Parts: sequence; C-alpha cells; structure tokens
Amino acid sequence: MTAALSAHELIARHRSTLDQALEAIRTRAYWSPHPEHPKAYGENGSLDAAAGKAAFDALLGTRLDLGQPGTDDWVGGETSPYGIDLGVTYPHADLDVLLPAMKAGQRAWRDAGAEQRAVVCLEILKRISDRTHEFAHAVMHTSGQAFMMAFQAGGPHAQDRGLEAVAYAYVEQVRTPDNAEWTKPQGKRDPLAMTKQFTPVPRGIALMIGCNTFPTWNGYPGLFASLATGNAVLVKPHPRAVLPLALTVQVAREVLTEAGFDPNLVALAAERPGEGIAKTLATRPEIRIIDYTGSTEFGDWLEANARQAQVYTEKAGVNTVVVHSTSDYKGMLSNLAFSLSLYSGQMCTTPQNLLVPREGISTDQGPKSYDEVVADLAQSVDGLLGDDARANALLGAIVNPDVKTRLEAAAGLGEVALASREITNPDFPGAVVRTPVIVKLDGAKPDDEAAYMSECFGPVSFAVAVDSASDAVELLRRTVREKGAMTVGAYTTDPEVERDVQEACLEEAAQLSLNLTGGVYVNQTAAFSDFHGSGGNPAASAALCDGAFVANRFRVVEVRREA
Repeated sequence: MTAALSAHELIARHRSTLDQALEAIRTRAYWSPHPEHPKAYGENGSLDAAAGKAAFDALLGTRLDLGQPGTDDWVGGETSPYGIDLGVTYPHADLDVLLPAMKAGQRAWRDAGAEQRAVVCLEILKRISDRTHEFAHAVMHTSGQAFMMAFQAGGPHAQDRGLEAVAYAYVEQVRTPDNAEWTKPQGKRDPLAMTKQFTPVPRGIALMIGCNTFPTWNGYPGLFASLATGNAVLVKPHPRAVLPLALTVQVAREVLTEAGFDPNLVALAAERPGEGIAKTLATRPEIRIIDYTGSTEFGDWLEANARQAQVYTEKAGVNTVVVHSTSDYKGMLSNLAFSLSLYSGQMCTTPQNLLVPREGISTDQGPKSYDEVVADLAQSVDGLLGDDARANALLGAIVNPDVKTRLEAAAGLGEVALASREITNPDFPGAVVRTPVIVKLDGAKPDDEAAYMSECFGPVSFAVAVDSASDAVELLRRTVREKGAMTVGAYTTDPEVERDVQEACLEEAAQLSLNLTGGVYVNQTAAFSDFHGSGGNPAASAALCDGAFVANRFRVVEVRREA
C-alpha cells in the first residue's frame, strides 16, 4: 500500500503536539491544542460555523458508505431528541467477513512502532478537530446536548481525551527499550552475552461500545488507547447515537489509508433495530479488549461473560455532595444549581444526593436550617433557568423516554422542594425539555433509602436530611462502597469534617471536589489534569486516563539471541 502521508511527514507535523501532551500529563497543568470557542474555526482547512452546519445538513437522509468489507445491509433509524429524523443509513456487517479483515492489518500496524502509531492517531484527531462544527451538530442531534455543550464536550474536550489516551499509550509502550545488550560476568570464564529485542504486541481486536449521551467524549479514550497500542478497533455505537462515531470511523479509515495502513484497522458495527449485537460481539474470540459506557446491568454482564477480553467499564454511580458549612453561601448555591441543571442532569458526574444536616448549616450569611438550604437551592435553580432561552441553552433535551419517565416518577418519592416544569424550544418544537426536580428525603427513614441509594439518571436530585456531619460522611462512604460514584463534592469550613470526607474518598477511591463556588463544577473534568472515575469503586473499572487504562492493551514480547 503506497503512503500519501509518510511517517517522516506525520512525525514532523505532530511530534511537538505529542511532546506537549506528554508534558501536560506529567505536570497536570492546563493545556489543550483544541480551541473551545466556535469562532476559532474557519482557517487552515477547518470548517467555520456555516460550513459545519451545511456539512451536517448534507449528511441527512444519505447513505454513509465507509467502504468496509462484509457489508450485507444498510441500517439506520436515529431520531434527534430535538424531534427530527436524521435519515442516515450505515453499513451492517457480516462479522465473519469483517473481523478477519480487521485482523489482517494488525501486523503492519504493530511493526510501525509506538511513535508512528501515535502520530497517525494525532492526524485523525486533527482532521476531526477541523470538522468540529459538523461533529457538534451530529453530537447535538443524537445526544440532546445543547449546541454549545455539544460543540465543547463533543468536540475539543472529546478530542483532548483522545489525545490524552494516545499520550498515556505512548509513555507505557516506550517505557521498555526496543533493544538491549545484556552481559553477565562469569569470573575467569567468558561472560554471558545476549542481545534482546522487546516489541509491544497488541492483544487483538478491541470493541468500543458507545453511549447515547456522550458518544465522542466517552468513546474516544478507549478508541485511541487501543489504536495507539497496536490494536484494530471495532466501533459499536449506541443505536440512537451512531452518526458522530460513524464520522469518526470515516476519518480514521481515510487517514490510515493515506498513511499506508489497512483502513480496516478501524470499522463500524451498526445494528438493526432491536438486534442487540453488543452481546454477540463481546463474546467473540476475536474480541480481546472491550470499552463500555452505560448501565450497570450490562457492564456487570460484560465483566462476567466476556472472559476472553480485557474489559474496561464505566457504569452507574450515586454521586453525592456533603453540605456541612460554607463561607460563600451564594456561591455554593449558584455552583450547585448549575451542576444540577447542566444537560438536564444527564451526565454520569451530576450530583444526585445532597446530604444536609437536619439541624442546618453555618454560612457567611448566618445559620441556615435544612429547609432553608433546600428552599434557597430550589430558588437558585429557578433563577438560573427562569429565562427560557437561557434554560434551553443549559438543559438541552431529554435524551430518551426512560429519563422522562424517571423524572415524572421522582415527584412521588417524597416532598417536592422544586417541581420540574416543561419548557418549549422555539427552534425545535419536538424537543422534550424539562427543568430539574429536587425531592426532600430523610436519611433516617428506611422507606426513603431505596430512592437515594439507587441511581436516578436525569434531572433528579434528593436533598437528604442527616443527623450530623459524621452521619453524612458515613452515608457517603457507604454509598460509594455499595453503589459507586464518579464524583463526590463537599462544602465545609471545618478542617475536621474536611479531613473525614477526604479520608472516606481516599479509602473508597472516589474523586473529590471541595468547596466549589466559582466557574469549576463537580460534574466537569479537564483532560490531561483531572481523572474521570478512579477504577476503584463500583461506578467504573477504569479511570480516564491513567497508565492502567492503556498498559494492559498490549503485552511486551521478547526475542533474545546470544551475542
């Protein structure tokens, strides 16, 4: 295969970016090569807002032919949460044809080495970045995110996470040298001398099972970690969110071809309605790595049944915030209100349980009772979402009917402190938009425990009254241990309470945010600096990203010879 992009050209183009990413994961300081602002695009080959929208519109109602082998049908059926049918169809694969074709290209990809694989991945990410406006509409109309969130989270932030995975993959692969000379003295006899060659060897074909809410942000870490470590990657999107990942596969195949590699190293596995091919794929012997984001039930099934594969799961958790005391009451309420409202709470990091002492909390505005704290938080959410245009920009749309059902049922679980209301989106009359509900529960009542100890994914939060700070910490600890948590928050001015919360999170391996009152929120994490999940509690078996996330996607094989 003739390469239009030479290894030398790709290294010259992307090595400096790789080096900056390596430095960023070392220092954990802020860095991103992908602009967050829509106006930053439109030069040097990137699509501006109008061109990106036009490119997305041109996709609607078309067949996205990826040139994959083994295509036996064309499937589709995505309907935007904003009420429009996308009408895009995708190749349906005969796995007995596609999987062997994917495996065929792995030898050359393995032999290319860690650096060349990394810069090919960076070229893929650069071309995706150039089409960020187009991808933003694809993410918006499959996930229900509002446009600006889809642009940022589905675009630059997702691209950052993919690059972060490539950086970690590179570090782990070059930790061992390619070659070594080994000499062992033997006294008066001649020394023993060996030459040793070390090669990172991929596990096999990786399966990336995409999610509905964050198809690129949650998908790119596993996709690029596997690809950068030499594995072919089969992308199985969520049936309601195929387009962003299908476009990703399209770009990856184009770059691989131009770089002289087999495009079948990356392929798409779209499915017919109700086909449920994830279970079939997950247990195929060719699949050696699985990345999954979604429900606990299916994540547990994968871990129990995909025994031939290395499985990385991000499942459900019950995220908790301890509200003990604060020196900035207004800032605390504002920060929490935004966290509860963003994308209608449809984030795996959104707080669900707010643990508030029943005797109240101390603040810079004087003592506040439990009832006052909850009422003031409800008022803060109301104020944030009082203007419908602003509300639509923050809330997006309800991603699927199950979320709407849970939201409506939550009002019957306890006293409603903040009722959910319906909002009309004038640009998309078919969108289902709802504000959050806050329900008051009692941590001492067994009947309430069933509600707050279960994940209620969506714009639902529980203000749980507890007897004391120590009871709050103990409930936090038990929640993380039994149910898992992607995030934990705490507000306290008491050093002892802070130590107790921190110790609980260290022991239960939960990521903690303390006293957030400004523009950083508990449900947001920054690539190259923050860890998303820990891999140490039931919410996730891996962290995005760390060395453990990439290191077991390959093994080092040694060949030694006498010198």
